[in-house]
Amino acid sequence: MSLIFEFGVILAVCLAGELLHALLPLPVPASIYGLCLLLLLLLTGVVKERQIARASGFLLDIMALLFVPAAAGILAVRDEASRLLLPLMIAVLPVTAGVMAVTGLSVQAVRRRQRKNK
Repeated sequence: MSLIFEFGVILAVCLAGELLHALLPLPVPASIYGLCLLLLLLLTGVVKERQIARASGFLLDIMALLFVPAAAGILAVRDEASRLLLPLMIAVLPVTAGVMAVTGLSVQAVRRRQRKNK
């Protein structure tokens, strides 16, 4: 697949997530809609892993770089953030553990399904 086509597929799913966020009256971020939609498309076979493999691999490779603007933003409000450190940690740590658990379980389920289909 062409790398531009692969990025196009990923961007189309992101756009669909943005549209769902605008249309549905739920407090769910557009990125979550997009991730769930991409997972659904991969599980149903509408989008094959090979159709987005290189582009998604590239995005995963540069993921740390994508967090630099967010980290710089936090440094800009360091004084305010230091007062909220304990409440932030109480909120962030369990959510991070939950996201890691759900991600791991999702990956295991997808891999099991792929093995069954072979």
